[in-house]
Amino acid sequence: MSFYLCLLALICAPAPANTLDQLPVIGELPDPFVFGDGHRVSTPAEWSTRRSEIVELISQYEYGRVPPSPGNVVVDKPLKSGEVFEGTSSLFSLQLAFGPNHGLTTRVDCYTPTSASKALPVIMRFGLGGEHARAANERGYAFVCFEQTSLDPDTEGHDVLGPAQAAYPDYDWGSIAVWAWCASRVMDYVESDDRFDANKAVITGHSRTGKAALLAGALDERFALVVPNGSGCGGAAMFRNPPKGVETLELIMRPSRFKSWFQADFGQFGDREDALPFDQHFLRALVAPRFILSTDAFEDQWCNPPGTQWAWRAAQPVFDFLGVPKNNLIHFRAGNHDQLSEDFSVLLNVADHVFHGKALEEDLQAPPFPDNLQPLWPVSGAPR
Repeated sequence: MSFYLCLLALICAPAPANTLDQLPVIGELPDPFVFGDGHRVSTPAEWSTRRSEIVELISQYEYGRVPPSPGNVVVDKPLKSGEVFEGTSSLFSLQLAFGPNHGLTTRVDCYTPTSASKALPVIMRFGLGGEHARAANERGYAFVCFEQTSLDPDTEGHDVLGPAQAAYPDYDWGSIAVWAWCASRVMDYVESDDRFDANKAVITGHSRTGKAALLAGALDERFALVVPNGSGCGGAAMFRNPPKGVETLELIMRPSRFKSWFQADFGQFGDREDALPFDQHFLRALVAPRFILSTDAFEDQWCNPPGTQWAWRAAQPVFDFLGVPKNNLIHFRAGNHDQLSEDFSVLLNVADHVFHGKALEEDLQAPPFPDNLQPLWPVSGAPR
């Protein structure tokens, strides 16, 4: 099902129960193959329907609903252009405008190899700045970064009605969903520019924008490779059974911290994760049958690396069922919370594998944490 049909289903679907007193406690990990009415997915076509139901679940409870594509993205004005990296790359910057009366804008910086002679595969990253751009260009990729906070500011301890939320007052989206929607608008532009090969697009981000990258990739099927880095709570890591010392749903949803990133009622599940009708393995499963690579650091305890492995493992049956068991990838490195050149090098290696058929030299399906982190429903539980 296309991104736009998913959005239509999301908007038109009846709202599920949204309060704790209406929701049963789930004593095991929710099964992505089980529909809300209790019957199980039995065919790939049924998975497409279940996928739309999962989009509704995560939107209703966690991130808030997003508006459909406005269909009117335009280049409002060029900003600057010139050569960078000792002349080996070109940078051109522009401002996009879209939404009601073209009232929403975002800046986009595009780095391309000066030697490019054909449409380039694209690595999109949240946030302005040329970090990793040179490495991408040297491997034959365009690097496109954008200013997501122009649609909704990044706040802590207080909420601000951002331009996108003001333009669409009937939607209950938090900042992460706004930023993900911004990525899709930049993707609209990428599709319109013949310097880019929009069929070969990667979306990535780090930390809070790693969460947004995962959501963007889950909702928008135009992203062929989805790479959340250090995304932790509300990203690639599970909410349930958090180890000591990690960020939890209760912590992240405190009004003094980052409640504004999520749907306003999501905090009711703090310390009551067993009432959530999903967990973050559902979000990861939405990327299937496309490729997903989560990159994390062992010493980044706050981001719950074991919880990311757990979500990876729990999503694997969906990839198996759709016939793409090798499209669900993880990578852990030594060190702390950052998107380093090592992380980006793995991203580039996977992009080369996805888009150019190059073999992966590293096993990216080798879980580093003990097997006692197995999900509470069997990983062999996919439909047969």
